[in-house]
Amino acid sequence: MTLITKKATINNNEHIVLLCTKNYNFNNNGFSKSEIEFIKNELSKNDKKHIFINQYNRCVFIQIIEDKKEKHLTIDGLRRAANTIHTNIVESKLTSINIVDAENKSSETLAFAEGLALSNYQFLKYKKDKKKEEYSLKAIGIHSKNCSQNQIDELQIIVNATSISRTLVNEPVNFLNATQLAKEFQKLGKEADFGVEVFNKAKIKALKMGGLLSVNLGSQEPPTFSIMEYKPKNAKNKQPIVLVGKGVVYDTGGLSLKPTPNSMDMMKCDMAGAAAVGGTMYAIAKAKLPVHVIGIVPATDNRPGENAYVPGDVINMYNGMTVEMLNADAEGRMILADALAYAQKYKPQLVIDLATLTGAAVAAIGTSGIVAMGTADEKTKNKLKESGYNTFERIAEMPFWDDYDELIKSDIADMKNIGGPYAGSITAGKFLQRYINYPWMHLDIAGPAFLTAKDAYRTKGGTGVGVRLLFDFLKNN
Repeated sequence: MTLITKKATINNNEHIVLLCTKNYNFNNNGFSKSEIEFIKNELSKNDKKHIFINQYNRCVFIQIIEDKKEKHLTIDGLRRAANTIHTNIVESKLTSINIVDAENKSSETLAFAEGLALSNYQFLKYKKDKKKEEYSLKAIGIHSKNCSQNQIDELQIIVNATSISRTLVNEPVNFLNATQLAKEFQKLGKEADFGVEVFNKAKIKALKMGGLLSVNLGSQEPPTFSIMEYKPKNAKNKQPIVLVGKGVVYDTGGLSLKPTPNSMDMMKCDMAGAAAVGGTMYAIAKAKLPVHVIGIVPATDNRPGENAYVPGDVINMYNGMTVEMLNADAEGRMILADALAYAQKYKPQLVIDLATLTGAAVAAIGTSGIVAMGTADEKTKNKLKESGYNTFERIAEMPFWDDYDELIKSDIADMKNIGGPYAGSITAGKFLQRYINYPWMHLDIAGPAFLTAKDAYRTKGGTGVGVRLLFDFLKNN
């Protein structure tokens, strides 16, 4: 992982990115007259925002800060700009770069460093010639009066946690089955010092978690139910905040089989909610945030083999309700329902679930944001949306009217697991609402969780979406 450090001084032979505004005085930075003339020409005539100067003994990149109408757009513009410069850094085979905060703009500097570090993520575990494909950049220095050591340490933790989440999503199911996912959480717990308890299949059966068990019927691999807990002595919340992550480590659609192109072939990502919860638990524990948080992950694969459940089956859920299963590809809500019902035992202040739950969420807003709905109060919703803007993991709240409950009514059971042809992400949320008795938010991350093409610092494949969002929310609220 990329090392991020605070630099008190910068030597004349060290590569730098000068972060400044267009009106910055370039005369005081050791530039020659011809270089200053070149910079001014690029800024005035060509309206350049990225300028590169090769000084032979070092590379100098100049990044102009563009002030946009809203602060979050300025900040994310710098994350994206960092990705552009990252390409140049790698092409130049630089092993280290120093960001010089020329005008004491700490939030802009930290955002640029974040974009640079996230752009440097790679998943090369299964490549034979890793060294040939590995990015050269190993270290990022931050030279800034206003960026504190604590801020830089926290940024390192956030980048590491996001990278952990990305890697979990990128791992194939022939390595990362439900059992291995639980083991990965246990490793994170040891490293970051939070507790992890894992229920095996026998325990899950004893608890009568019918949703999780029914999805698992088609698999030869057993399910797991992981409970992670971080409870520092100085926790400010008397009741815990619970995070629930969908852990379908691979989704074929079960007997409601998915088509392969652009669907099943990327379904190793169906545990991105679980990865976000694990990454968030790691981050808050490493940063020692004063908040009591519990993470819950029900995990299994969804296959059409063995004694797979079939459309028309009636499933007895953990909370005693019955579900008429009419689509085996609507499996995520089945396992989340048991986990959400289980969360009631903690008498939580708030529960947030994250899940790659519906194609309808992608159809609604694409990969640009997170579809959300829930029963939390407006203050909580607004704080979550604010964190969405801070991290540019933006939240689009859907209506959650009672009318939608009609769409999941069943003739023979308490509910069915699919609605009609419309409002699919909302009816999925309405299904989950039957299993809660606490303030709750549902985040459908199906769009941004896994990208088929790189989007600046959001790399191709697993993006780690949710980690930065939840960390910001838990830290500030």
